[in-house]
Amino acid sequence: MIYELTRVFPAEEKFGLINQIRRASVSIPSNIAEGAGRNSDKEFIQFIAIATGSCYEVETQLIIAIKLKYIENDDDVFKLIEEIQKMLFTFSNKLKEKQ
Repeated sequence: MIYELTRVFPAEEKFGLINQIRRASVSIPSNIAEGAGRNSDKEFIQFIAIATGSCYEVETQLIIAIKLKYIENDDDVFKLIEEIQKMLFTFSNKLKEKQ
């Protein structure tokens, strides 16, 4: 969804906002996967926190893109981001309870 949204950005943003948004969005599942491969819940929680930060980064960058009129406000994307943020928060709390 992020890659599709950023396809319409101006060409001059290829190495700017497009790259930042795409990297941050890929960082979310990548950090979850890396954390899952670690040896402890403590490390996993740290990687979930990084994924959460990336999620907020994507959200902020999309707001900037809307304000720059690169894209229209897409409620579906923001609902999905909010859902991911909630899932990460809940998952992190469950891991903390296990400790």
